[in-house]
Amino acid sequence: MDVLNVLCFLSLCWWSVLSKPTLRKERVHHDPELSRQPHDDNESHQYDHEAFLGKEDAKTFDQLTPEESKDRLGKIVDRIDGDGNGYITTDELNTWIKRVQKRYVYENVAKVWADYDLNKDNKISWEEYKQATYGYYLANPEEFEDATDQFSFKKMLPRDERRFKAADLDGDLAAEREEFTAFLHPEEFDHMKEIVVMETMEDIDKNGDGHVDEDEYIADMFAHEEGGPEPDWVKTERDQFSDFRDLNKDGKMDLEEIRHWILPQDYDHAQAEARHLLYESDTDKDQMLTKEEILENWNMFVGSQATNYGEDLTRNHDEL
Repeated sequence: MDVLNVLCFLSLCWWSVLSKPTLRKERVHHDPELSRQPHDDNESHQYDHEAFLGKEDAKTFDQLTPEESKDRLGKIVDRIDGDGNGYITTDELNTWIKRVQKRYVYENVAKVWADYDLNKDNKISWEEYKQATYGYYLANPEEFEDATDQFSFKKMLPRDERRFKAADLDGDLAAEREEFTAFLHPEEFDHMKEIVVMETMEDIDKNGDGHVDEDEYIADMFAHEEGGPEPDWVKTERDQFSDFRDLNKDGKMDLEEIRHWILPQDYDHAQAEARHLLYESDTDKDQMLTKEEILENWNMFVGSQATNYGEDLTRNHDEL
């Protein structure tokens, strides 16, 4: 199991000042992964769909018939073919995938911008964010006195403030659009990488000793059932920990080892996915894809679980 699919991409709970919030348990995803889905073509192509289309558009394609999917895919291929020569290269696929992922990030920010820009000055101050997110907690702290969860409001507020200040490059405690994007999606910005490393350590280091041991590493991705056996993939992850995560072989990961794990310098997810799509669809092995080759392998690019990867829908499309 790919650990990069285990750590969640940032998902904030949007809380109102007038309603009691719930604890935010999902944390920043440590790396700009393309999808949370397992990348296992033997099971499904959902990872490929979300990487190629973006998560939201992948949901839309899930509701289409095969004919509609192929028609829309053909139009997308025309857009990917930047030089219009009729061939799609790895670089063109890579550019497209990165554009899709960036679009998701900025669309996500646009959806919530108005919830925080309370005075409509096209900036979101720390005070605006704090009031919108933690207003209920600040007004009713007695209701949270017994909160022991690691992600309690008492711990999350200073952590969010630290991240907000790191994203606020000009130091005026008022985030413009790009700064707020860095705050919500720190994994996308180089100057936020240390925050991502620190938060990952804090989230996994349950005993607070400043290190992540093997059991903490496993507990972050797998909840043991009493007396139950560990799945094979967990045993593989234990081997990964000892062989590749614990670089100095002292039985635990420090900040530098965490950084090496979650921010690999020599791996580009978009490039890897572009190569994967091309390899699987390049029937004549000329290192390029034609529209015909892509449409022939349409289920890898846009096919859906609803169509069972090529089979006809079992219900009338008009009912969807």
